[in-house]
Amino acid sequence: MNAIQWSMITALLIFLLYLPSCISIESITPNQTIKDGEVLVSSRKLFALGFFSPGNSGRRYVGVWYNKVPEQTIVWVANRDNPVNDSSGLLVIEGDGGLVIYGKDGKLPLWSANVTLSSPKNSMAKLLDTGNFVLFENGRSLWEGFDYPSNTMLPFMKIGLNRRSGLNRFLTSWKSQDDPGTGNFSFRIDPDGFPQLVLYSGQAPRWRAGSWIGHRWSGIPEMTRNFIFNTSFVNNQDELSVMTGIKDDSIFSRMVLDESGIIERSMWQDQDHRWNKYWHAPAELCDDYGKCGPNSNCDPYNADEFECTCLPGFEPKLLRAWYLRDGSDGCVRKKGASVCKNGEGFVKVSPLKAPDSSTAHVNLTMGPKECEEECIRNCSCMAYSSAGDPQERNGCVTWYGDLMDTRTYTNVNQDLYVRVDSIELGKERQNPFPFGVITTSIYLEDSPSRTDPDGSRFKSDIPFFDLSTISTATKNFSDSNKLGEGGFGPVYKGVLSSGTEIAVKRLSKNSGQGNEEFKNEVVLIAKLQHRNLVRILGYCVQDEEKMLIYEYLPNKSLDSFIFNEQKRTFLDWTRRLEIIFGIARGILYLHQDSRLRIIHRDLKASNVLLDYDMNPKLADFGMARIFGANQIEANTNRVVGTYGYMSPEYAMEGLFSVKSDVYSFGVLLLEIVTGRKNTGYYSDNPDSNLVGHVWDLWKEGRALEIVDPSLGESYPICEVLRCIQIALLCVEEYSNDRPTMSKVVSLLGNDAALPSPRKPGFLLKRSNYTNGDPSTSTRDANSINYVTCSIVEAR
Repeated sequence: MNAIQWSMITALLIFLLYLPSCISIESITPNQTIKDGEVLVSSRKLFALGFFSPGNSGRRYVGVWYNKVPEQTIVWVANRDNPVNDSSGLLVIEGDGGLVIYGKDGKLPLWSANVTLSSPKNSMAKLLDTGNFVLFENGRSLWEGFDYPSNTMLPFMKIGLNRRSGLNRFLTSWKSQDDPGTGNFSFRIDPDGFPQLVLYSGQAPRWRAGSWIGHRWSGIPEMTRNFIFNTSFVNNQDELSVMTGIKDDSIFSRMVLDESGIIERSMWQDQDHRWNKYWHAPAELCDDYGKCGPNSNCDPYNADEFECTCLPGFEPKLLRAWYLRDGSDGCVRKKGASVCKNGEGFVKVSPLKAPDSSTAHVNLTMGPKECEEECIRNCSCMAYSSAGDPQERNGCVTWYGDLMDTRTYTNVNQDLYVRVDSIELGKERQNPFPFGVITTSIYLEDSPSRTDPDGSRFKSDIPFFDLSTISTATKNFSDSNKLGEGGFGPVYKGVLSSGTEIAVKRLSKNSGQGNEEFKNEVVLIAKLQHRNLVRILGYCVQDEEKMLIYEYLPNKSLDSFIFNEQKRTFLDWTRRLEIIFGIARGILYLHQDSRLRIIHRDLKASNVLLDYDMNPKLADFGMARIFGANQIEANTNRVVGTYGYMSPEYAMEGLFSVKSDVYSFGVLLLEIVTGRKNTGYYSDNPDSNLVGHVWDLWKEGRALEIVDPSLGESYPICEVLRCIQIALLCVEEYSNDRPTMSKVVSLLGNDAALPSPRKPGFLLKRSNYTNGDPSTSTRDANSINYVTCSIVEAR
């Protein structure tokens, strides 16, 4: 071997000597250490443990991260408040301290697990496939990282209190993205009163997830039983804790308390190489703890009015502040009210999240009648509610003193019974707003389309109006009060004696909407609460009259703007895009976020109403259908809806699904962009409807020619073209090719690349009409609705 070869070998050995270690091992024993650069990996290589530097920091910490996620995501940190300043760190097992981290000097530990090993030689530290870092001695667990969470809750990690040892497990935020030190926010179970899960800023509550009511936290209506997660809650003499398991450990899911005080759940999407955040809190105005002060209710969906309302029997403490929309001082008992053995009773407030229960009393053996009697006997008792699942109405919770942090939620059927004096009790029995003790229940016949996903029958408790009240409010249904007329009858504006403006849908005696459709609409809308859905205030059934009472929306329907030459000039592109987003969010709520999966089946411009601020609200649920939780598609022998908005599979075969509404949304989106009806006339393409005309222009690269000329040149071309392309994806012929509404909302909200649309269905319109808005139809008419052309194109 010559001198040159020896020099090359020598240089290689020197390079390898100074190269940082990048080896991975499965466990460590007392004669092993983990140096900076070495990694401990779980047996199935799901998680890894080693030294890391967060963000732009140069400091080193021992942490656990996902081994198979390319974006390093830290889920647990050991020495979060005691970093190593350089790459000299060591993690070792010692008899005194158990697990210990040393820095450069190697004398005093920077961090330890703070346990004493009686038999150090028989100890071992191992990273499990759950992400839990565990110290074993003689085969038993002596210490585990899951008992000391940082800012992340993983599946199978417990949050809560070990009542025997005093160990309290909770999340704490990082100080910043560059510093995993203990931050100002914490997420923990408050064991006092009726235990509840609370997010704190320092020592003050920031957001309250509420108490456990059988299958979820009362303040997280989004929690549902599903095939991915399984949440268990334990409350006994030994333990108070919650744990969420995952049935498929190939799915990476986490809940993180970030440095800004937001708690969020996310899943790793391999296809997109990113974390998909699907829930977070606080998210709404009323999520802020005590937003409206004591003895009040916060309703974030009351877009047209002040979100704060005093509970029954109470009035604003500072009336001037209340008028200025500052409800922080809350409400006090009305002057002169006597609620102690003077004919008092209870008013039911529903649906809501019950008040802060940290000082409440709970008895899990009582039923609702015993609970009421218990509360009425004690003059200090302010309210009561069930302690468990609202459907089972088991257990009893009673409140004493101020009722704090009550709020309205969507799809929450938790009831609160508030103590009021005899005078208030009498008023509430006659007054339909905003709460009522005497309500009328409507039961529907057993039918798959008229039941909850669990098969139970609907019951709707909403205010009943007598005919004389409605007649007076509408000036005896005067033509001057008439707002318009749809396929099922006229709609009138009315003003109640309280000054509340209402819209009254009076069903025509000859309309196609009979008792079934009427009951359907009453029950559906009563169960739905979202800022982009119209709010129902009550109903009336008397003699031969059937009426629905809605909130009054002054700007009427969307079609009165976009199809009006003068009025659509008020809709600039920014406003149109906000309307598009609002409609999409409303449909998404119906399809995915509400407790019921609902197919609207009659989405069109005239069924989108506009409030004072031009916010869109979906209306007219007479044709809506409810799907079970796992139901994908249904068939009907009675096709109903509006020509021009129906999907091909629905109009031709009676098949409908969430994708039927997606098709209708696509048509509606094109109408908003163009200012034209889908059934309009196009001189250069007289046999085509709007969808077909846009498709032809799109193929030729001339799509901007169809944009509403009233927009002038003041619109962002890329945004408009993106909306047109999304609309074309929504109206594709085959339902499986169309995106879901969750995908549509995502596509509208980002700049990600879009797939090329395939040829839509229903490119040709019926020959027996050329314009106008055809009326609602039945199956016979729909069977010859359109001709559909099917040509498969590459995507």
